[in-house]
Amino acid sequence: MQNTKRNKVISEAVDISKEYTLLDAVNVLKAQSKVKFVESLDVAIRLGVDPRHADQMVRGTVTLPNGTGKAVKVLVIARGAKAEEALAAGADYAGFDDYLEKIKGGWADIDVIVATPDAMGELGKLGRILGPKGLMPNPKSGTVTMDVVKALNEVKAGKIEFRVEKTGIIHTSLGKLNFESEKLVENARAFINTIIKLKPTASKGQYVKSLFLSSTMGPGLRIIKDETASTAH
Repeated sequence: MQNTKRNKVISEAVDISKEYTLLDAVNVLKAQSKVKFVESLDVAIRLGVDPRHADQMVRGTVTLPNGTGKAVKVLVIARGAKAEEALAAGADYAGFDDYLEKIKGGWADIDVIVATPDAMGELGKLGRILGPKGLMPNPKSGTVTMDVVKALNEVKAGKIEFRVEKTGIIHTSLGKLNFESEKLVENARAFINTIIKLKPTASKGQYVKSLFLSSTMGPGLRIIKDETASTAH
């Protein structure tokens, strides 16, 4: 942590060597938030897996019960009636050839792409552009489907996608700090529960090695082991 005046104030007010319950950590981060924008609540969970092995990869989706607090821009790649259906249901953008051309030209003002299965042949050609941005639709995450309205509603309601990094860490945002504390804890429990259910059979020893909650500009607070154990039941 850089020794700025604000960091000095935080380090004096917060004991970062202590372990916290989810609720206590959320309340501490809320109390320490002094910036002029609404910070996000972020989670970082270190797992006892080696993602270089396919049988130890941890990835999936979870719908946060209280949403993310972020307006998610969704593009639906579909033809004709399906595109119209998506627009009527609240998609920010929907269409086919015109949006494929825009993406080729570098346009990426979107957070999620939902596509019908018949669109994947053309969309797959844009893998080099969409892959690194994490925008390529995937059947496993429910973003390749004929039911574009259901997929759209899930994404808008707070469905997030996650995957473990090479270092064995998964991190994501669990909502905004201006949510009620209990709602942020509910989101955190939904996320932790999902991670625990996805434990690969090839993972030996301790699965959840550490769990930290932080805010965009705040300190990382270690969560007590009991929280991950009790969340699983």
